[in-house]
Amino acid sequence: MITYNHMPKEVIAQLTAKILLDVEAVHLNAKEPFVLTSGARSPVYIDCRKLISFPRIRAALMSYSVSLLAESVGLEYFASIAGGETAGIPFAAFLSERLALPMQYVRKKPKGFGKNALIEGHIEAGSNVLLMEDLATDGGSKFMFADALRSAGANCDHILVIFYYDIFSSAQKKLADHGLHLHYLATWWDILAELKESGRFEEKIIESVEVFLNDPVGWSVANGATDS
Repeated sequence: MITYNHMPKEVIAQLTAKILLDVEAVHLNAKEPFVLTSGARSPVYIDCRKLISFPRIRAALMSYSVSLLAESVGLEYFASIAGGETAGIPFAAFLSERLALPMQYVRKKPKGFGKNALIEGHIEAGSNVLLMEDLATDGGSKFMFADALRSAGANCDHILVIFYYDIFSSAQKKLADHGLHLHYLATWWDILAELKESGRFEEKIIESVEVFLNDPVGWSVANGATDS
């Protein structure tokens, strides 16, 4: 049986937000907005992949993850941890090691040779598999990975991410409609709270970030997006 230290969700969120800022995984630039894959503009960008280079920090994040899952679902519920290609793979490896559970990873598309596998690793039919990713924006990109696990015979109804944008109102409904429950350590709102508390950036930048978080589509269009 895995033991863990209980931590309130709000404490986990605060500590995770601070960690992301400390390792400079959070980038802010309102003057030259980041262009997202959708074509939208954003004054914020987060690079969770950077976390893999900090052993003590990633160990802390895995401890937070264990506490969160234990309180919200129960650790004995999961039979294995699956990471989505590519960013979810290291985090799935860290968590599976922490929980002493098997691991798999899910490709974005079959590799095109050999067994043409979409999933690497062994899955027991009917087992409950936790899908692990680095972050979630509107949630839609997770469907492909969850569906692949389900097609392989697993039950996949829970997703854990380090970071969730939590600014798109339809995201949680999309996931729920697909039979998926999203768990996360921190959101942009937690980052914003830490920014205000710490004074790490100029007030004008923080104000722009807050405007964006409250209306991401409107901010994007007002700052040059051709397709919102």
